[in-house]
Amino acid sequence: MRIPTLALLLFLALTASAQQPSPLAPYIKEDAPLLVLNHVRIIDGTGAAPVEDQRIVLISGKIQTIEPANATTPLPANAKVLDLTGRTVIPGLVGMHEHLFYPAPSPIADGGRFYNELADSAPRLYLAGGVTTARTAGTINPYTDLELKKKIDAGQYPGPKLRITGPYLEGAGAFTENMHQLSGPDDAAGTVDFWAAEGATSFKAYMNITPEELKTAINHAHARNIKVTGHLCSVGFTEAANDGIDNLEHGITVDTEFYSGKTPGLCPDFGRKALDELVKMDVHGEQIQKLIQTLVSHHVAITSTLAIYETFAANLPPLARESRALKSLASQSEADYFRTRSIVAERAMPEAELKFEMAFEREFVKAGGLLMAGCDPTGYGGVLPGFGDQRGIELLVQAGFTPIEAIQIASLNGAKWLGEDSTIGSITAGKQADLVVLGGNPADKIENIEKVELVFKDGVGYDSKALIDSVKGLVGLR
Repeated sequence: MRIPTLALLLFLALTASAQQPSPLAPYIKEDAPLLVLNHVRIIDGTGAAPVEDQRIVLISGKIQTIEPANATTPLPANAKVLDLTGRTVIPGLVGMHEHLFYPAPSPIADGGRFYNELADSAPRLYLAGGVTTARTAGTINPYTDLELKKKIDAGQYPGPKLRITGPYLEGAGAFTENMHQLSGPDDAAGTVDFWAAEGATSFKAYMNITPEELKTAINHAHARNIKVTGHLCSVGFTEAANDGIDNLEHGITVDTEFYSGKTPGLCPDFGRKALDELVKMDVHGEQIQKLIQTLVSHHVAITSTLAIYETFAANLPPLARESRALKSLASQSEADYFRTRSIVAERAMPEAELKFEMAFEREFVKAGGLLMAGCDPTGYGGVLPGFGDQRGIELLVQAGFTPIEAIQIASLNGAKWLGEDSTIGSITAGKQADLVVLGGNPADKIENIEKVELVFKDGVGYDSKALIDSVKGLVGLR
């Protein structure tokens, strides 16, 4: 019987497609359905002390059992066993201030600021850095983010589990043309309603949003069981907490409520004078302690973004530490980075401001507040996905948290805010096998957080180096 030409072509195309290797194959190092990570040190993300010489059994993407490596229980039959002596396993990081965009190379002559979507490079770098779940915390290209999430979830592209934040809820006066500017409360309501229906699972209010727009956005989001965070300026932290906001980004260094030049409902020129006033305050004093108590009593989480904040101090982070990340930059983006870094060094913020933020975060946690972490890879380009998340953990330790506490902040705390702590965020039997294998002990030396060898997402082990090598020269372009 003669097969029609069109049917034959379709048959051949489907056959060829079936024979194609997985697009994830170049990055996958371990994919056994039954896998044992043997002789590992575990830092489980709960705040518990490290446990030495353990055995983690992974079955079908989940953590089946955790027990001492010398247990009398026999190893599972037909399991692949990895001897990881000397390695440390921590939970996959839950990044809570991540983005899929980055400054476009070469600033516009008239001062305009534009950002390129990094749908190609950012997801790989997040995963390579140990971030297995990422909230995008604001987007300039929501449909790209939503479609990328679908591809990652379908196994068509490497990357973390994305939790998509809708477009920025920004008022009049946005600093970049990439952002829509709300025209009033009705626009805020419509924006939240539309993007919630499209698949956004959180929203982020931005610097120039009016109090009325913010309150309306929060009400509409909460009506859909969706949370709202904010990088605020026009609205102070206390007012936002009273209005029901769920999360605040960056910490006290962006809170304008204590500034003498603040006009209600307007974002002031929050520059050198404002920050000088702020750092003269006492984080143990009545005003800031009252703010902290307000945030804690209203269950408002804070996202620590010390990695981005550090870049506005002179000659930080150390260039020797930056060398790994800079290899991922496009040539023009690298040139832009060095040029801006030299300008920052001449008129940088005092390190006192960074230390003030660190002290605030310690006080917030001491009072019972939920502190999370993310890297915010924007600014002038001094922070890259994944690399910045590792740096943020190191800076939390510099801030006075123990390495164990810093890892919990960057993993389980974010999972709690997302309402996903029953499945991710810590190394616990029954949870998804989202794990990071480190070639050292971060409890002894926090810089070992950078020694990522394998990143397991749902039990599949990705090669960190292969992911990083695949995007060399791409950051800034795509």
